[in-house]
This record gives sequence, C-alpha cells and structure tokens, in this order.
Amino acid sequence: MTSLISSRPTADPQPFSAQDVAARASQRLSLTLDEDALNPTTVPSWGDHVLSPDLFPADIELASRPAAVLVPIVAREGKATVLLTRRAAHLRNHAGQIAFPGGKIDETDASPVEAALREASEEIGLNARLITPLGYLDPWLTGTGFRVIPVVALVDNTLALTLNPDEVDDVFEVPVEFLMEPMNHLIHQRDHAGKARQFYAMPYGERYIWGATAGILRNLYVRLYG
Repeated sequence: MTSLISSRPTADPQPFSAQDVAARASQRLSLTLDEDALNPTTVPSWGDHVLSPDLFPADIELASRPAAVLVPIVAREGKATVLLTRRAAHLRNHAGQIAFPGGKIDETDASPVEAALREASEEIGLNARLITPLGYLDPWLTGTGFRVIPVVALVDNTLALTLNPDEVDDVFEVPVEFLMEPMNHLIHQRDHAGKARQFYAMPYGERYIWGATAGILRNLYVRLYG
C-alpha cells in the first residue's frame, strides 16, 4: 500500500479535501481495533437496532456475523469524494442497494482491514497499492445479523476499476462535502413486517443511499466532523 499522506507540515487543508479527511482521521480514528468490536456478546452503539428497536432488538448481537467494509475516500483535486457501489440486482441479500465494497470476514483474513481490501479487489478491482487505511469507525449491527467493521481509507485518484458483475452493477462517487452536511442526514420510515422501520437516508440525485450505508456515513460525520 502506498501512503497518500504527506509528512510535510502544511497550512490548514481545504475543507472536505483528502488532506482534511486524513488530518481529522489521524486525530480521531485508530487502526487498532477495539477489543469489543467483534465480540458477539456486546451490543454496538450503532446499528439498525438503535432506530428500530421493536424490529431489531438489542439481543440480535448474539447471531451477528463479522464483516468489514471499505469506506473509500477518493483523493480528487480540491474536494474529495466517497466511492460507493450498487449491489447486483440478482443478489439474495440487499439486491440493488447502495453499499460500500465489503463482505464477510474470512478466517484467513488477518484483520478487518485485510478483509475490506480483499473484498474491494474482488468486487470492483480496486488495487490495494492505491489505498491508505486511515482508521476504523464504530461497528454497525445490521438487522440481518452482520456486525460490520467500517475501514476508512484514502484512495489514489488514478484508480481504474473492473466491476465483478456477480457482485456489483455500478460504482459512483459522492462529494464528501455533501455527505458530511448534517442537513442531508435524513431519517426515513417504511413498513416492515407490519411495523414501522426507521433508518438513515441521504438521497443524492437519483441515488438513494440508505440503511447501513447511510448510517455508517452518519458515523463518519460524527467521528470526523461532528
């Protein structure tokens, strides 16, 4: 992996630039995983159970399966972007939804960082040499029983992607500035199994970013810009 972070002292970076994200992450995030992050007997403070406790009670952690996602901050000139995917329409779980590259942590993965890098390579052909991990966000517990560890990372703007059609239909980028604006952090509601389910949503044009993906972006805001 090639570091994208300069060690030379600079003036305050432009807001929402890659340098700004990296500077904030260096102060507020860590690549040392909290010992309880993957502990299935602890309840994460972030997840579907927080906004919809009637649908997803806190004891869902007893069935949680470890997963990792990459939160890719693309180092575009000026203001950075977040790279997101649209899951393939034929997938059994979360078909067609907006997501981060990621998936289950395998026994052969040395860490959630390694799992996230592996999944990003398999799903969208993102080369690990272009990625600089910055730190972990808080675990997110999904209503489908996954304990997701988000890995924030800088991605060089020379990236060239090759999508795996078995996993991903599309990729796109959203400005960090848009996603870190609290006015864009909505709470939507829909019927689920006869009950009201509430969730974070960040609509961006025709893209509907919601659920765990929007929740993780909300956590990114709280950790870096809140």
